[in-house]
Amino acid sequence: MAPPGNTLSIRPTSDRAREALFSILGARVLQAHVLDLFAGTGALGLEAFSRGAGSVVFVDNNKVALEILKKNILLCHSGYSGKCEIRVIKHDLSRNLPLHRFPKQLATEFDLIFADPPYSMDYASQLLESLDSSNLLSQTGLLIVEERSNVTLPTGFSNLTLEDKRSYGEAAFWFYRTTNPAGRKKF
Repeated sequence: MAPPGNTLSIRPTSDRAREALFSILGARVLQAHVLDLFAGTGALGLEAFSRGAGSVVFVDNNKVALEILKKNILLCHSGYSGKCEIRVIKHDLSRNLPLHRFPKQLATEFDLIFADPPYSMDYASQLLESLDSSNLLSQTGLLIVEERSNVTLPTGFSNLTLEDKRSYGEAAFWFYRTTNPAGRKKF
């Protein structure tokens, strides 16, 4: 399901961009532990689910988005016979950065982290700084941040390094990897 036409606070990733992203990720999605931050309608996390992820955790705080997300999960899960743990966490990432205030339910590291914060709010930079000092991304994991293609995001931090950037119209994906796993803090 997509958000109602008058809901400007929810911006699902376009089908074209999502297909391109998952073509890039390929088999990396199989059995991956996935975290979908600013999940919205759940398009990225549900695509990972449909491609064989081992678990998906969705995080959002928008009431309309959470209602749509739950309906989308039910639609995707209908008839599903595989094993994939799905969790939805209501959490306001815009007010709770840095991530050391993140819900304690997430004691795992993630192989894929999708972050699709609202455009032009500078949440992407703040989120990158928080993830740089967190233990949420596994040592071999990949963090994908979606932001407007004309925005400039940092190329490197203490523990994260930009590996690639791909643009699809107005949207772009930044791909970050962990470069210094020993320097990450537990919280």
